[in-house]
Amino acid sequence: MKINKLTLNSPLFPELLRHIPQPPEQLYYSGIPLEELLARPRVAIVGSRSVTPYGKQVTMMLARQLAEQGIVIISGLAIGVDALAHQAALDAGGLTLAVLPSPLERIAPATNQYLARRILDNGGGLITEYGAGEETYKLNFIERNRLVCGLADVLLITEAAVNSGSLHTARFALEQGKDVMAVPGNITSTVSVGANNLLKTSAAPATSYVDVMHMLGISAPHSSSPAVKGANEPEQLLLDLLFSGIADGNQLLERSGLTASMFNQSVTMLELSGKIRALGANHWGLH
Repeated sequence: MKINKLTLNSPLFPELLRHIPQPPEQLYYSGIPLEELLARPRVAIVGSRSVTPYGKQVTMMLARQLAEQGIVIISGLAIGVDALAHQAALDAGGLTLAVLPSPLERIAPATNQYLARRILDNGGGLITEYGAGEETYKLNFIERNRLVCGLADVLLITEAAVNSGSLHTARFALEQGKDVMAVPGNITSTVSVGANNLLKTSAAPATSYVDVMHMLGISAPHSSSPAVKGANEPEQLLLDLLFSGIADGNQLLERSGLTASMFNQSVTMLELSGKIRALGANHWGLH
């Protein structure tokens, strides 16, 4: 992995990071030339590490749809929402940038080393302010967040508890004058309290990727049906329901009107053909 170092005085140092509060003194970067990524519209997607099936569904759906529109997805490579956002962007054939709390030679968390390699192999980038040999402290994870939103045009929080680190990222974004958006969550879920509180104070609601595109000032094409097609009528019916935002298995069964036997058969075939994926807790999402 070739690592490039940029100092604050370097002509290639990202201009948008020069003037944020506490700008980094140096950056270490690997992957596609940074200026190429930063020439595109960029959305930072962050959220809970302990992601629910709902959070997983909306994160992967929005990241995938935005990546398909040419938006660079930025996140922190953490377990949970961060990793899901990177993965969905890659699955869509898009570009993603990971901001690390550790040196590039020692990926943190170590469990996401494969994901970091996949990002580089698919034309994305890795960036950090920490050089080789530096220790990774707990504070690094918070400091990293100011760069996540500093490199983005818009910050999108898909799921966050009341004390989530994502709220630090939202505070950094507001200090930097960046637009903040949040996905409304279940009011009975503790993992949605932080995002819902942001919606009451400083964030705009994001209920579809079109909302995010509008915040970026980009007109998004309207799609009335999923690109993936079912092999028969029951499969297509389930795909259409999933595309409309229904993820709960019981709701899918009820809304489809299929018999339990046909429903289970169709779900199994859709999963085997790679068109849908299990999100856990009897929830399903488009692949």
